[in-house]
Amino acid sequence: MKIEFWSDIVCPYCGLMDHRLHQALDRLPYGDQVRVIHRSFQLHPDLPRTGVSQRELITMAGAPATTVERVLRPIERAAEAEGLTPYHAVDRTLGPTDFAHELLAYATDQGRGNEVWTAMFRAHFGQARKLWTAEDVLDFAAEMGLDRAGSTEALRSRRYRARVAADQREAQRLGARGAPFLVFDGRFAVPGAIGLDDLIAVIDKAWAESHPTPQPLPIVGAAEGVCSPDGCAVPDRTT
Repeated sequence: MKIEFWSDIVCPYCGLMDHRLHQALDRLPYGDQVRVIHRSFQLHPDLPRTGVSQRELITMAGAPATTVERVLRPIERAAEAEGLTPYHAVDRTLGPTDFAHELLAYATDQGRGNEVWTAMFRAHFGQARKLWTAEDVLDFAAEMGLDRAGSTEALRSRRYRARVAADQREAQRLGARGAPFLVFDGRFAVPGAIGLDDLIAVIDKAWAESHPTPQPLPIVGAAEGVCSPDGCAVPDRTT
C-alpha cells in the first residue's frame, strides 16, 4: 500500500501531518508495509529569496491579523501536545521553496527521500531555518550527509525542476487546491490536515480495501458425498 503526500516545507499543517504519519504507521501492525511517497506542492513560489516574516505574509495576502491567534498558534499548541517541539508556525521567515523541493527530489533518487523530507520540516519549523537560496539548501544537504557534488549538480542544472512542477500539476488534477494533500493507495484523497485518530482510520480503510479478507465461496448444488481426513460420508438429508 502507498500513501502519496503532497506538501510544502513552509506549510505548518504539512509538518504536523508528516509527524502524524510517522506516529500512525508506528501504531499500525502493518505500518512497515505502507510506503509513503512525498510529492511537491509549492505554496509561495513568488516570494523574494530574502524571505518575508509570517506576519508580513499575512499582511501581503490581505488576511486579518487575527490569523496568528486563530489559526497559527493552535497549530503550535497541537504540535506541542503531540511531542513535536519546538514548532515555530509564527516566528519564522518564509520564502520560495523551489531549490528545497529540487534537493528533496534528488534525495529521493538517493533512497533517502522520506528521511530528508522529515529533517527539512524539523529544520524549518524546529529551528526557523531559512532554505530559500541554493547556498542555504546545499548547506542543509551537507548536514544531512548528502553528496555535495551530486547535490550541487542537481541544483545548478535544475534537472529536477520539471519533476517538481509535474508533482504540483498532478495534485491539482486530482483536486488539490493547497497542502497538505494525501492520496491513499490511489483510492481516495484527504485535502488538508486531520487528527491522528482520523488518520489511522483512513489508513485502515485503505488497507482493508486493498487487502480484503478472503471469504468462503457460496455453496451451490447437492453433493452425493464428501471425503475428509476423517473418512468419507453421505450427507444427512433428513434436515
